[in-house]
Amino acid sequence: MAFACKLLQNFLALFILALTVVCVPGEAAFSRFLKFKSASFPNSKYAVDENWFVQRLDHFNGADSRIWKQRYFVNDRFYKPGGPVFLMIGGEGPANPAWMQYGTWLTYAEKFGALCLLLEHRFYGKSHPTKDLSLESLRFLSSRQALADLAHFRTVTAESRGLTSSKWVAFGGSYPGSLAAWFRLKYPHLIHASVATSAPVYATANFPEYLEVVWRSLAAETPECPLLVKKASDTLIAHLKDPQTYDNVTKDFRLCSKLQIQSDMDSAYLLETLAGSFMDVVQYNEDNRAFEGVVGTNITVKVLCRLMLDSSLGDPYDRFAAVTRLLQDTFSQACTDVQYLHYLQDMSNTSWSGAEAGGGRQWVYQTCTEFGFYQSTDSPNQPFGGFPLPYYLQQCRDIYNLTGSVANAVQQTNEEYGGYDIRTTRIVFPNGSIDPWHALGVTSNITNDLPAVFIKGTAHCANMYPARAEDLPELMLARDQIFLLLQKWLKE
Repeated sequence: MAFACKLLQNFLALFILALTVVCVPGEAAFSRFLKFKSASFPNSKYAVDENWFVQRLDHFNGADSRIWKQRYFVNDRFYKPGGPVFLMIGGEGPANPAWMQYGTWLTYAEKFGALCLLLEHRFYGKSHPTKDLSLESLRFLSSRQALADLAHFRTVTAESRGLTSSKWVAFGGSYPGSLAAWFRLKYPHLIHASVATSAPVYATANFPEYLEVVWRSLAAETPECPLLVKKASDTLIAHLKDPQTYDNVTKDFRLCSKLQIQSDMDSAYLLETLAGSFMDVVQYNEDNRAFEGVVGTNITVKVLCRLMLDSSLGDPYDRFAAVTRLLQDTFSQACTDVQYLHYLQDMSNTSWSGAEAGGGRQWVYQTCTEFGFYQSTDSPNQPFGGFPLPYYLQQCRDIYNLTGSVANAVQQTNEEYGGYDIRTTRIVFPNGSIDPWHALGVTSNITNDLPAVFIKGTAHCANMYPARAEDLPELMLARDQIFLLLQKWLKE
């Protein structure tokens, strides 16, 4: 979900990344996932070993015999002979082995006697198919290649472990949720069913609906909140047009260097980065990333709106700055880097040791060549301004020197997978009403065998996290509903 949020880049090192995004910036909004998607999971008494699978580099060229090793994890402590196989799909960040120890899918696995596997996505984490992240190498990064990886892994693993007659179920959240749905769609002979959580199945270059959901989610807390955010954003935009205010902006938002605006890209990058504070908190509002001793954050929509309504902090602009400083303090960040040039330098580094090799360079490439997902301000029904669609499209040119049409790439993706019009069976689509990504997901039943579970009041991937006493009744009911569907489908 492509977009440039340097705030992620500042906070990213504080977290172990899981699947993913959206559970996922000068990166894509989807990359912003990586910051909140998974907090650090605790140590467990269960050891989780790394395993390696010999994978093909190019599944669509039989003359290409090159191979590489893909990382995966195994949890067999619940497995009973004849039980199903649960395959968790990795996404736009390192696969987190903690998913082999925690999560709702393990509750299901214990009840069904399932073997649990987690396969890391090519080009993320330690799964390096190529020597670098050059444009020549990145041409082997796509959802189609990732699905073929899953298919080959499933086939070989089933044969080697005596699981050819077992029913396989795919799980994923966010982009991996889309992959879970598409895996069942494209390889129905290999995958019996899928749980596609918070899955943006419809590709689109321009995605202003994301910020429209942010507006509604803030307004659900108090109608005045998004209005104040808009006033603050408008004031900030006005300041960016007056060089005499730059020193104040630098101080107010604790920028890492004196503000300089030399182009529209500089302005847009700053505005998107600072808006990311609200976008991230809304997307992951009150989910259960902090559990079992995990260090998380209790910054919620309620907290943000409380600050925005606090007149003792000054005018709405001052309150917006206070929100940024709160997040900086929470994540022990001295300052925020909002220089577009720095972002370009990091994103253009093709080394596996580069600052954006953890996922930023790879994911934004996928948004440029497959998905779009650009969370623009091209709608009057949202609280921010200053980062329109052309800002994101320019990043594709600046970072990768890509000259192709993102619109054409998006069209090809929807032609490949069907967008909202998925034609298969046995996929469930859980989505949260607070999560802005639900705007590109399936929120009402396609058929009885392609049901949606729309969870009022919950955020991105909330149903995937372990249950807790504070969970909304709708979330508890959703987990039970998914269990009953799996129970039904595994009997078929």
